[in-house]
Amino acid sequence: MEEVWTVKVGDQHMDEARRHFHEELAAVRAEIVRLAGMVTEEIPRATEALLDGDLQAAEDIIVGDDVLDALSLDIEDRCYQLLALQQPVAGDLRTIVTSIRLVAEIERSGDLVTNIMKGARRMYGSELDPRVRGLISRLGEHVQKIFRLAMDSYIDGNAGLASALDDMDDTVDELHADYIQAIFESHSTGTIDLQTAVQLALIGRYYERIADHAVNIGERVRYMVTGWLPEHTGAARLAAAEDGEAGG
Repeated sequence: MEEVWTVKVGDQHMDEARRHFHEELAAVRAEIVRLAGMVTEEIPRATEALLDGDLQAAEDIIVGDDVLDALSLDIEDRCYQLLALQQPVAGDLRTIVTSIRLVAEIERSGDLVTNIMKGARRMYGSELDPRVRGLISRLGEHVQKIFRLAMDSYIDGNAGLASALDDMDDTVDELHADYIQAIFESHSTGTIDLQTAVQLALIGRYYERIADHAVNIGERVRYMVTGWLPEHTGAARLAAAEDGEAGG
């Protein structure tokens, strides 16, 4: 009878620990979604501040990056504690590893939004032609869309949507190419000076990099859901090549 009671108490303790673990995972997930939501909202705010030459809005976004950094560090710390204390395996381990990687991608995206605002300050007072302004607006819209969809794929655990992000990024790349051409033409006609042209080119690169981070988020979601990463394809090719050489 004593042995049965010991087993039941042990099982109850394990169930309680498991429940607490999944509550912590859910809390981490909620914080990641909150972090990403902050960045998603900042993208159109930054675009508007850039186009309006709004220095106060730009400063608010730059200062607000400290909040993103603090939240990112807190989430990472919680993930490391879960790894150390719970020693998860299989799907739970992939979820925590994905969480750590997503925090890095989201935090870096926030840094890039801040860089856009710093660029806006450097070119304050410059007049932009309508084509350049229009392309900035479209870049901001598409980048926000792909970033939001990347997080939707995480929230829903949707590997199909995560896989589609790479194709969506092609639109951003095409817009970016048009944007660079528009900057070149605007500078060649004397509409903008060299310093403004350089800042605009950097700003376009920041937008493009945010979209790249969104694609990376999608890849990590695929890993979380299926266990697959793009690196696995390259590793398989390398293994096949080495086997072929060994066989030859």
